[in-house]
Amino acid sequence: MQELHIFDEPPQGAAADWSVPQDWDDFTQNEHSRWRDLVTRQSKALQGLASEAFLDGLSTLGLADGGIPDYSEFNPRFLAATGWQAIAVTGVIPNDAFFKHLSERRFPVANFLRQHSSLDYNDEPDMFHDVFGHLPMFVDRTFGDFMAAYGRAGLRAHNQGMADLLGRLYLHTVEFGLIREGVGVKAYGAGLLSSYAETVHAITSEKAHRLHFDLPRMMRTDYLFDKFQPTYFVIDSFASLLEEMETTSLSSIYKSLEGLPLLAPGESHEDDRVFVNGGQ
Repeated sequence: MQELHIFDEPPQGAAADWSVPQDWDDFTQNEHSRWRDLVTRQSKALQGLASEAFLDGLSTLGLADGGIPDYSEFNPRFLAATGWQAIAVTGVIPNDAFFKHLSERRFPVANFLRQHSSLDYNDEPDMFHDVFGHLPMFVDRTFGDFMAAYGRAGLRAHNQGMADLLGRLYLHTVEFGLIREGVGVKAYGAGLLSSYAETVHAITSEKAHRLHFDLPRMMRTDYLFDKFQPTYFVIDSFASLLEEMETTSLSSIYKSLEGLPLLAPGESHEDDRVFVNGGQ
């Protein structure tokens, strides 16, 4: 297994906030070709599975044009469309640095691209996951406001020692979230949208456990890194997600969960509200 891009402190060449120069000229023609293949294939595959917000954002950003985006050219367009900017980082960065970037409307993007052997799944978030999976969602301004609010809440959670609880909210929404559209659900989480196979599983499989949005339940629910999630949470809208972040007393939820065990991936709870097609 290749070495993961995780560090205890900013590596050589990184700034104190963990950002690094993108060095776009260093990407090879092979990497640009691999990027175009990934974006073209995944864009076609996700039709009918991805949320309208994601597909609209994908169309707006034009991520297949010209290979890997050059942030010096991409960010002015991205900023105009979303109010956000993309910044290159080494890989997975510490919570406090990640939260701070989000709170200031910057989205950290891993500055490496998965290999051909990992086109369908990568062990860690790479540039394709971060740019293709996440950035189109920011074209929906309400989703972008949620992400900034999450970053502010994250800084508070970090100071309270509650970052793990809030991190599970991120995993079950921003990475693996589903949204109600019509009588069914569509995917908006980047972990799904950068993996066609898991998107199909999350939306169509009878084995997938789909629950209505429940903030305390999400914070108690563990997740998997190397397999499809057995449990997914469905939101009604991005407006309702933002409202939860802005009006809920997260400190009260942290306190209510103190001492309670984690719920294992796929584990049921007596208070679960199961989502079924038709919206019930």
